Amino acid sequence: MGTRRKKREEEEDEEPPHSLPLSPDNADGSNSQIEQVVSKREDDSACYEQARDQRIKENMERMQKLGLFDLSLKLKRPKPLPKNKKTKPQPNHSPQRRSSRIMNLVPINYSERQPREFASKENDVVEIFIPEGANPEVYTEEHEELLGDCESTWELYVDGYDEDGNRIYDPIKGETCHQCRQKTLGQHTHCNKCELLQGQFCGDCLYMRYGENVMEANHNNKWVCPPCRGICNCSRCRRGKGWRPTGNIYSKVSKLGFKSVAHYLIKTRRTELEGSNAENTLAEEKSETSADTTLNRPTDRRASKKRV
Repeated sequence: MGTRRKKREEEEDEEPPHSLPLSPDNADGSNSQIEQVVSKREDDSACYEQARDQRIKENMERMQKLGLFDLSLKLKRPKPLPKNKKTKPQPNHSPQRRSSRIMNLVPINYSERQPREFASKENDVVEIFIPEGANPEVYTEEHEELLGDCESTWELYVDGYDEDGNRIYDPIKGETCHQCRQKTLGQHTHCNKCELLQGQFCGDCLYMRYGENVMEANHNNKWVCPPCRGICNCSRCRRGKGWRPTGNIYSKVSKLGFKSVAHYLIKTRRTELEGSNAENTLAEEKSETSADTTLNRPTDRRASKKRV
């Protein structure tokens, strides 16, 4: 090991002859030697290129004589055809269950069953379902006298909408509607009694929920908002009275011939309690409300004949 290490150190100490600095005496001689080596290499490469070109030319002539060019064209592989896209597996409509209990039963054809909505349209029946709240919803003759009216009809979904029919919401310039609680552009009412934000109703909500025109209400110096009249049917006011929200039922009440949701609620809840059995009916409603805490109640069904 010592001899190998010593030999390696001696090799490292020795410098190659080309790394020695050239003295001024032998500088011209070394340059001429370098030029000779370079020219010799250039001549060798030129000879190699000429010999290579000559071999290529001879090979091409030999291949033409043997007719290998035509054979190579015939033996060219055709382009592979594009692979077909994988088709999606078709759904299996065969019965998946193999239970012996249902294997011999006749399969049910659900297409023969008539949908509920379609059947109600054919029978000309409109169903309105409003869940019962903690308190019974009862109106008197005074409530009916407080219902509003309008001389001209209000065109829905125009005021406060853009050209594409989308409602314009503006948190800065818009006014909040007490009914839909949306801050939108367009005309809004202002109550002359409370002069509060609860008296602001947009034109669509005022017409659909109370049957009044916002333009006529703004020109009336004595106009009073529905909350001040005690006939507001927004979800917040109804919950405050122990009633459940009605939801969007304007299209249904209009088919029944009522001018607005307020007209439907006040007239139907009042007419149900009229007659000699009014007190008994009210007592039955109170007992049912206290006994049954679920919301599954039979819906109100009324023919869509316009009331006179």
